Amino acid sequence: MVEADAIKLFKCLADKSRLQILKSLAKEDMYVERLAERLGLTPATISFHLKKLEDAKAVTSYKEQYYTMYSLCKEVFMTNILDIINEESEVIDEQKQREDAYREKVIKTFFEYGRLKAIPAQRKKQRICLEEIAKAFSFGTEYDEKEVNEIILRFHDDFCTIRRDMISEHIMERDGRIYRLK
Repeated sequence: MVEADAIKLFKCLADKSRLQILKSLAKEDMYVERLAERLGLTPATISFHLKKLEDAKAVTSYKEQYYTMYSLCKEVFMTNILDIINEESEVIDEQKQREDAYREKVIKTFFEYGRLKAIPAQRKKQRICLEEIAKAFSFGTEYDEKEVNEIILRFHDDFCTIRRDMISEHIMERDGRIYRLK
């Protein structure tokens, strides 16, 4: 189920009358007048709600003699909500651009001539700065504490705090006296 269809469906499910219609259709297929009688609503109201439910692909209709019968699309409701959430979003590129622009802004604000001017107080900004410093390290390479301190010292004088924060943020790991990127 694509994101737009999921949104339509969730909006439909947020209405009590539509939910009652779906509950009735789960038991058996019905026509407008019978649903109206059962739920105590006017046929026009039922038709309005059925149109919304049809647009959301929650119900389908078919002709039977003089009546238009409505039935529940059970396969729509078999969709796992986690599948909908994990599906690629249509706006993923926009989100990535916003994140990249924010990251660039933080780096420009806190770095000057390749050095960290101040350690940000906000965790999100601090994480971006730590990730920027981590680019000076190589994956798969093991460093002793002195080497780590020397590399961090190129960026900021408080190498102890930065080294500790890199470990607590799981950017770097420490095994005894050996450090490596995660």
